Amino acid sequence: MHLSFLIYSYFPFGGLQRDFLRVAIECKSRGHNITVYTLSWDGDIPDGLNVILVPVTVRNRIKRNEAYTKWVRSALKQREASLVIGFNKMPFLDIYFAADPCFMEKAVEQRGFYYKFTSRYKHFRQYEEAVFSASLITEVLILSPHQRIAFEKYYPGCGPRLHQVPPGISVDRKVDVIDKQIGTRLRTELGLAAGTKLLLQVGSGFRIKGVDRALRAMADLAKSELKNCHYLLIGQDNPGRYLRLAKKLGIAKQFTVLPGRDDIPRFLAAADLLLHPAYSESAGYMLLEATIAGLPVLTTSTCGYAFHVEQAKSGLVCSDPFEQSQLNSYLARMLRDLDTANWSKNGLEYGKQDELYSQASAVADFFEEFLAREA
Repeated sequence: MHLSFLIYSYFPFGGLQRDFLRVAIECKSRGHNITVYTLSWDGDIPDGLNVILVPVTVRNRIKRNEAYTKWVRSALKQREASLVIGFNKMPFLDIYFAADPCFMEKAVEQRGFYYKFTSRYKHFRQYEEAVFSASLITEVLILSPHQRIAFEKYYPGCGPRLHQVPPGISVDRKVDVIDKQIGTRLRTELGLAAGTKLLLQVGSGFRIKGVDRALRAMADLAKSELKNCHYLLIGQDNPGRYLRLAKKLGIAKQFTVLPGRDDIPRFLAAADLLLHPAYSESAGYMLLEATIAGLPVLTTSTCGYAFHVEQAKSGLVCSDPFEQSQLNSYLARMLRDLDTANWSKNGLEYGKQDELYSQASAVADFFEEFLAREA
């Protein structure tokens, strides 16, 4: 098969980008020809992927997306027929891999009245409708039950075209026994005292990941608890706003930010708790990676993979609609009960399921079955 993968940008530390690359490599391993159309690529290009950098230099995001779509549509017409797979919402896709949440859900439930009059709203609504409108035939791969509920609510009739795929956790993240020595060495590198409780958050895009919520929950801890805690944030974004907020809340000394990196398993082994109070997220791979590494998780129900935390009983999930007071109380409770609860043990047991690591294979199967039906 010839597969055309459409993704606006690739960088190593995004969840969508990791999904895309694992699926592309799996398809290539099966002998399929892969062409990737992207505006930017940060990092090494795996052997066998034909990456085409779309020559669009417009800075405005909306105009950039529209120019990209126009250029790629024209390029596809001049090449041999292929299966067109999008990792961002846009017109003319055969299959859309829904790594992003429902735009209309966020626009209606998280934005003010006047947002619907903006050019941004009109653009992203139009591009989402180009995938989900009832009159269309684009097949959609979703990551969580929450996505199904949202898309069917705002696009009635799309349900039969939604297909949930398993998580895409890398097998090398599977943990049988926590290596305490790894954690001890890393804590020494970070300059943390032996008794310090390390709260970890990992993810790019600090605003949507709820870093402000995490800082406020930290600041609400009792002084006796706070002095023995440290909040470490790892990800790709500008941390200035959050460093200022930490200073304002009086917890600057308990807050450290590191750029995105590849050795996250070391930090999972060293931490005491994963803090992930995101505003909205289609999946949230860190919830699962922490769970299967035996790291207790505190998150929000608006994360697609929060249901895994509930099924595994590997932590606590804040209700929707979100209330800061609940996050504050849950954080204090988890820190108090870390030594007595079974969150870590439950997570390690949950990680024994083979399905958690099968996304790339399942998605490649879907592509092949789709083309077989079309043929």
